[in-house]
Amino acid sequence: QDRLVESGGGLVQPGGSLRLSCAASGFNFDLYSMGWFRRAPGKASELVAAITSNADNSYYTDSVKGRFTIARDNDLNTLYLEMKDLKPEDTALYSCARGQGPLFSLAPHSYPHWGQGTQVTVTS
Repeated sequence: QDRLVESGGGLVQPGGSLRLSCAASGFNFDLYSMGWFRRAPGKASELVAAITSNADNSYYTDSVKGRFTIARDNDLNTLYLEMKDLKPEDTALYSCARGQGPLFSLAPHSYPHWGQGTQVTVTS
């Protein structure tokens, strides 16, 4: 059974940094694309970043380009999201999700398995 467990969220001041991790188990991690989504209060889930199964391609939503980096370690079955220069508008519940195959999609419905999420709050 697929299991995704996020960690690394917390409270940070504007301009600060956080590194999110997503520990995967129950499936062949190296065969699937992965994504990071976030959901702010009162807003729909947003795909923040995605990465192919072998990490040869990635995607970032415009608002995080140059500040966030998605990475994966297929030996450790772990997905990461390095976040720098955090802004109050980055405040949200961040969840990792498994794609349907090796190539990522931008459509949320293409990610059938999600973790519970880790809260990121950016405030002074």
